[in-house]
Amino acid sequence: MYYIGFDLGSSSIKAALVEISTGKSIGVVQEPKTEMSMLALKNGWAEQKPEEWWKHICKAIENLKKTYNVSRTQIKGIGISYQMHGLVLVDKEGKPLRKSIIWCDSRAVEIGKEAFANIGSEKSSSHLLNSPANFTASKLKWVKDNEPEVYNKAYKFMLPGDYIAYRFSNKINTTISGLSEGIFWDFKNDTVADFLLDYYGIDKSLVPEIVDTFGLQSVVDEKGEEESTLAAGTPIFYRAGDQPNNALSLNVFNPGDVAATGGTSGVVYAVTESLSGKESTRVNNFAHVNYKKSVPRIGKLLNINGAGIQYRWLLNNLSVDSYDEMNQLALNVPVGSDGVCMLPFGNGAERMLNNREIGTRLVNLNLNNHQKGHVCRAALEGIAFSFVYGMDILKSDGIDINVMRAGNDNLFRSEIFANTVATLINQEIEIYNTTGAIGAARAAGLHEGDFESYGKLVEDNDHVMTFMPFKDKAPYLKAYENWKKELNLILNNK
Repeated sequence: MYYIGFDLGSSSIKAALVEISTGKSIGVVQEPKTEMSMLALKNGWAEQKPEEWWKHICKAIENLKKTYNVSRTQIKGIGISYQMHGLVLVDKEGKPLRKSIIWCDSRAVEIGKEAFANIGSEKSSSHLLNSPANFTASKLKWVKDNEPEVYNKAYKFMLPGDYIAYRFSNKINTTISGLSEGIFWDFKNDTVADFLLDYYGIDKSLVPEIVDTFGLQSVVDEKGEEESTLAAGTPIFYRAGDQPNNALSLNVFNPGDVAATGGTSGVVYAVTESLSGKESTRVNNFAHVNYKKSVPRIGKLLNINGAGIQYRWLLNNLSVDSYDEMNQLALNVPVGSDGVCMLPFGNGAERMLNNREIGTRLVNLNLNNHQKGHVCRAALEGIAFSFVYGMDILKSDGIDINVMRAGNDNLFRSEIFANTVATLINQEIEIYNTTGAIGAARAAGLHEGDFESYGKLVEDNDHVMTFMPFKDKAPYLKAYENWKKELNLILNNK
């Protein structure tokens, strides 16, 4: 018997089957094989058709069942992970009224800024734990102001994962974790943030019914069976945004647990019991998957735009054939790159730098002594230093690191990158070979609340290796201080 998990991204859908008895991954598929289309009618806009997500979900189910010879009756539960902060608006028949405004769409930035100024930083930080910023609530306000004919027809708003669950079940509901990622949740009163809805003039009836993150949320109905080919009655047991779900996939649930990802952009996601919004303009705070008022679990999310995208740019523009070749060149250069320093902030405004856009900078390059190995090492170190810099911000907001876990993705495959981070934060980094879709599938089994057994499933099936901090920290500290000096020169002169 199996659970099925979905990871709805902005570029593709991944679906996974796991064996219920062992938690072992049976297989993972991706749909479409190329990237999903994205509509950008204006600079900074990004939209997708929710119906396209559903089409690819159904195709992925068909692919999984055929490839692994699994029948619909063998799938006993569904878990859903999804791209965060998106907005789906539907009418009374459940039909989308417009394309989804997805996470990377920036049209509502000014709306959020104005709300933060007018509501006040103290109230925003203590109740929302965030600035309203460019999140789902602000996007809904944009629709109200700019597309009143759409807003007036709206029956409910949904997050992307809510829409997928609806297509399976014909039931519209959401979770506290989901509402918090849209900045619809009042943590101080542990209820929907009515004061923000009132400020934006948003009808409270648009908020879906709230269900538990783990539990019987709904079941596949006859129409859902016909379209998806999963059996009617199959329960949906779990739903969460991609970053909380990535943390879950790495067995990150408790205060002091930290999850890191090092893809195109980088993310540090730290769990705490503190409702502090001290760094609410630089760090996002969401209800983690196991949040309860009686046992608060907050995920503090720090994003680094300029991470793997910089290393990929070097791969495309240096005369090298692979990341492995770049890593080998970098290994021939000492810690600190003989003074060469790279600031990896060339992928737009960095929230942790107070939304400054400073670009990528390569400094201290000596044309007589330095070669491309120095540039490769400086790039890896610069990205690692940006992670450490971000973790320093998290620590100033009350985060203690007890364990750090990361996926076996591009940056964490690099010894230089992982060793630099581990040494500077003085913390082991455990590497796991898992995906969001596998995590979502396993999470379907957590409706019974057995988190201890879940952790053992992750450890037994996914652990790859552990990077240990080096005892000799001096060269790493010196290089990091040099990097921070270069960064501060820019930050203080703009």
